[in-house]
Amino acid sequence: MTTVYLGPWRIDVERRDGVASPLSAARMGRVAAHALEAAGAPPPASLTIVLSHDEELAALNHEHMGEDGPTDVLSFPMLPSGAFPPHPGQKDAPDAGPEVDFSVRHGRRKHLGDVVISVERAIAQAEQGRGGHDGNVRWSAADEMRLLLIHGTLHICGWDHGDPDEREAMRALERDLLAET
Repeated sequence: MTTVYLGPWRIDVERRDGVASPLSAARMGRVAAHALEAAGAPPPASLTIVLSHDEELAALNHEHMGEDGPTDVLSFPMLPSGAFPPHPGQKDAPDAGPEVDFSVRHGRRKHLGDVVISVERAIAQAEQGRGGHDGNVRWSAADEMRLLLIHGTLHICGWDHGDPDEREAMRALERDLLAET
């Protein structure tokens, strides 16, 4: 595992055996930190990025989403969406759940969650012109990885794309973050 510290963020990047990423851990850390800041994540905090393959994503997709087959990215948030500031497109104020204490004691950071990416799927999508928001973009595998990382990080921070208004707001923020990173 590689750990990247950027200001108030600790980004842990874990690569499964045999998985090589088109992005360095340092670059992934910068992209994730930028998305955390844009989403208003409460600092100081940590995020884990797991770089995996289709087989693991298929198993996780089945176990957690009830869907068969691999997917490109899954997010596992540790905090309720109400722990993050409201964002454009949200219809209702998110359920804050129990009171969340963001005070940090003795240098400990709150863990925001894990983003798991199938590098295998990201590379294939980019090479086959099935990348981007709409699945019709041919670009580099590194660009597809950046999009998936931003997308997964926004999910950690309470963003969703089930509602059309929120989906458009999320896509707009993703485009902005892609342009900036």
